[in-house]
Parts: sequence; C-alpha cells; structure tokens
Amino acid sequence: MIRFHLCTISFRHHLVSLPELADWAKRNDFDGIELWAVHARHLDRQPALDGHWIERQGLRIPMVSDYLPLDGSEAEALRKTREACRLAKRWHANKVRTFAGPLGSDEVSPSQRQAMTRRLKTLTRCVADEGLSLMLETHPGTLADTVGSTLELLSDIDHPALGINFDVLHVWESGANPLVALKQLEPWVHHCHFKNIQQHSQLGVFAPANVYSPAGTREGMVPVLEGACDYRPILAELGAWQSEGIAMDVSLEWFGADSYRVLNSDLRQLRKVLAEQCPQPQAVAGFH
Repeated sequence: MIRFHLCTISFRHHLVSLPELADWAKRNDFDGIELWAVHARHLDRQPALDGHWIERQGLRIPMVSDYLPLDGSEAEALRKTREACRLAKRWHANKVRTFAGPLGSDEVSPSQRQAMTRRLKTLTRCVADEGLSLMLETHPGTLADTVGSTLELLSDIDHPALGINFDVLHVWESGANPLVALKQLEPWVHHCHFKNIQQHSQLGVFAPANVYSPAGTREGMVPVLEGACDYRPILAELGAWQSEGIAMDVSLEWFGADSYRVLNSDLRQLRKVLAEQCPQPQAVAGFH
C-alpha cells in the first residue's frame, strides 16, 4: 500500500489549525499528515491533540520531521533526540526525520566525516532505544547528497533503526537516476518526499534560506507530475513494491502558493497514474 500524506510545513505561513488541516486532509482522501517538529512542539500546549485524536479523525502521523545536531555537545544532541522521540511517540509516529549534517560530502574532511558518522550512530541508537526509526533525508549540502555517500554512511553506521527518507527531486538534483537510486537504496527506504521543479536551473528555490522565508521566491515550483523530474518510473516501482506487499509512506511537499488546490490535484493525479500503472486484478466469476 502507498499511503499519501500532506506536510504541515507546507502550511508554515498559513493561519490554520491542525484540526482544520486534519479535516481538510480527510475530506480530500489523504492517509495522514507528516508533522514538522516545530509544529509538534507548539502543539504540546494542546494536550487534547495527540495520536489518539488524529486516529479518531481517520488519519495517521507517520513521521515527525526534525533537525538533529551532528556537532557540538553530544549531551545536548541526545537531549534533543529524546525530545524528538517523545514528540513522535505522542503522535504515534514510528519515524523521526533528520538531515545528515550541515555539509556536503565533498566539503568535509575524513576526520569531520568520521565524527559526524559517530554522532549519527549515537543518535540512531538513542532513537532505537525509544522503539523508533531514524530517517536520513537525501538532500544537498549533507552527507546524504549522493547515492554513493549515502550508501557509505548506511554501511558505516550499520544499524537496523536507520533508514532513508528518499527525496526524489534531490536525488535527481545530484545527477543520479532516481529509479536506479531507489533500487540501490531499497532496503533502507521507508519514506519518500515528492515535489518538482520546472527546470533544473531553478532548483536553488528549494535552498532552506529561501524556501523557509515568507519573502522567498517560489518561481519554478510546479505540481509533481508537471516538472522536469519524471515521477512515473518511481510510481511504477513503488506500485511493484505494493504488489509485493511492501507499504510505503509518501509525503507531498508543496512550498508554493495555492496549497490546498495543488495538493488536492497532485494527490488525485498520483492516484490516477498508480491505478493505470498497477491495475487491481479483476475478480473471476465463482471465485472470491
């Protein structure tokens, strides 16, 4: 089963409550909501809202997305990791998302990489002790910026609680073929992010300093199936996994205008393509 989620980060500049967002998500056939850790921390002030509440709405929170430090005090990093795990468990999420550091794989020295890998191993063990999994997002400017570096990191840490949040567009940005990369990383991929861009030259629009700014440009951001990165092979592969009984969580990341309209349209188009690529078997008369 492929379960589609919207991200609360898509509504970071909207005046909208989680109950309003959950109601809209349910009415528009989303399976759940990926919760930005910034929002999860603020929701601590509303104890009536938690995992039990979201499940009563017919939805789920698959992942809390945070930014855990790979430098500085280890004690402080562990404190922040345990706090992220507490938030995840409150919402019945089984995954915490983070980035593999603040530097790209070609920007770090061997000793820096070794130190960051050690820290990630420590944080992975911490998350595992809480009964959860830690997802590293494939992203430029981190140690998971290329397939090769990501595989090296996974091998060096070698822990069953460590997985990958496969951001298709950023894998494509690295120069890799996303379908080939997905197959290479398959054992570790437990979540996917979908978003798209009109042209490769416009990818800078997703730089954190721009995308998180209310005044940032949104030029080039387009619906998932209308951009330069072709998602159809990815959908076909995930559909094949689905037919083998492998469930996959997919979050639609939209940072542009008209969030409700675009997310609703994206979800319907993605489900339509999946249905066309992976039609359900027809029942045979006399058999059930």
